[in-house]
Amino acid sequence: MGIQNAHGLFPRIIGKGDNANRLMELLLRMRTEAAAEDNAMTFGPMPSAHIESLIIIDREIDFATPLLTQLTYEGLIDEMFDIENNQAEIDSSIVGPAPGAQTAGRTAGTAQQSLKRKIQLDSSDKLYDQLRNTNFAIVDSLLNKVARRLQSDMQSRHEAKSTSELRDFVNKLPGYQAEQQSLKTHIALTEELLKHTQSDIFRRCLEAQQNFADGTDPSSQHETIEELIARDIPLPTILRLICLESCISGGLRQRDLDNFKRLILQAYGYQHLLTLSALENIGLLQTRASVNVLLNPLGVGAGPAENSKTNYNYLRKVLRLIVDEVNEQNPNDISYVYSGYAPLSVRLVQAILQKQQLLAITRGNQAPAMNGSTTTSNAGWQGFEAALSNIRGTTFSRTQKGEEAATKARHMLQGASAGLGKQKTVIVMFLGGITFTEIAALRFMARQLDEEKGGKKLLICTTGIISGNSIMESVIEKKDFSKG
Repeated sequence: MGIQNAHGLFPRIIGKGDNANRLMELLLRMRTEAAAEDNAMTFGPMPSAHIESLIIIDREIDFATPLLTQLTYEGLIDEMFDIENNQAEIDSSIVGPAPGAQTAGRTAGTAQQSLKRKIQLDSSDKLYDQLRNTNFAIVDSLLNKVARRLQSDMQSRHEAKSTSELRDFVNKLPGYQAEQQSLKTHIALTEELLKHTQSDIFRRCLEAQQNFADGTDPSSQHETIEELIARDIPLPTILRLICLESCISGGLRQRDLDNFKRLILQAYGYQHLLTLSALENIGLLQTRASVNVLLNPLGVGAGPAENSKTNYNYLRKVLRLIVDEVNEQNPNDISYVYSGYAPLSVRLVQAILQKQQLLAITRGNQAPAMNGSTTTSNAGWQGFEAALSNIRGTTFSRTQKGEEAATKARHMLQGASAGLGKQKTVIVMFLGGITFTEIAALRFMARQLDEEKGGKKLLICTTGIISGNSIMESVIEKKDFSKG
C-alpha cells in the first residue's frame, strides 16, 4: 500500500497463482479499509499516472525453473558461492587478499590463504555490471576483450607527448587501477567456475536437467541419478534432479519414487525421511496420480478443473519454452539465460507485456491481431487463455478506478495530453522468490521494452532471492539420528 499511497492506485493488477490472488485481494481490502478510516479523504486515491500495472507471479506456478542450474554469470556465482546482500564470501586463495590487506597477508603466512574475502557484486562494479546477465559461455571472451582494451589504455602513457596528455592519463589512472583490480577478481572467479562447469558431475547433472526440460522420457535419466547417488554427490543436487522430474512430468511413478527414497535413505541417512516428507508437503515431490499428463501431451481438454499441476508437456510447445537455436553472444530471446530453456515465469510476463512478439514466436503467421495497443498491459492475458488453463493456480486481471469526480478533475487540470510521451513503469512482483537468472531474463525484456516507441520501465520486486540449492537447504533435515 505504501507505493499506492505515494504514487496512486495500480491501474491494473494482473497475476497468476493462488497466493498471488490472495495478495491481490489483500491489496483491494486494504484500500477499502484505508478509505473507510481516513475521513479526510474526499475522493480517495486515484489511479497512478506513472505506474501502468502490477504483475504478480506466484512461485508455485513454476517450481521447475529454480530447480534448473543457473547458467548466467551471476547465477553461477550464486550456485557456487551463495550471494547474500550483493556480496559473496570467497576463499582468498581463489581471488587473492583484499587490496589493502596484501601487506598484512605476507606476515600472516599461509593462514591468510584460508580466510574468506567478501566480494561486492553490484552495479558499482562496472565490469560486473556488464557480465552479470550474460550466459557464462561467453564470459571468457568478454574478459579477454576487456583485458586487451585495458592494456591498450595503459600503454597510451608511452604515447603522451605533452604535459596536458600526461596529466589526463594521471587523472584516469585511479580508474584504470580499479578496473584492473576488478578484472583480476573476475578472471579468478571465472577460472574457478570453469573448473566446476567442466567437471564430469556438473556435466552429467546438466545433461539430465536439459533432458527433463526437453521432454525426453524421464525414466531414461533414472540410471544417471542412481549412479550419482552411488558416487555420493551432495544431497541437494540429487533432490533437485528428482524434484525437477516430479514438477515437469506431473509426478513420479510410485515405484520410481519408492526406489529413490530407499537409495537416498541408505546413502545419506534415515533422518532424510523428514526431508522427503517436507518436499512432499510443499508439492515439490509428488506421485503421478494418473498417466493423463503423459498420455495427453498436448493438454487437449485440460481446463481449470485439471490445473492443480502445471502441465509443462503442453506449455513446452504452446509457449515455446524450448528454443533449439540460441545466440548467446547476441541473444534475441530470453531462452539464452538457460542455453535454450525460456523460464515459464518470465514467459508469462512476456504474455502481458510483449504479447504480439510472443504470439509471433509461438504461432508464427497464424498469430491473431490484438485489438488496440499490444505494448501495454491493458489487454491482460488475452490470447493465452488456453496456456493459462494448463498452469496451476488462479488467473486474475483486475482494474482499479478512482472516484469519478476526482478523475474528471485531474483530466481537467492536466489536460488531455497528460501522460502522453512519458515512460510508464510496470511493477513485476515474484511472490515466493526469484532466481538471478530470471532477473537476467527480465532485464533483457526491459531493454527491449525501453527501445520500443513509448517504452516502459520494469521494476522487479520479490520476497527473496532463491536458487535450487537454497530451496533444498531449507527443507533438508540437519540432525543426524544415528548420533542420538
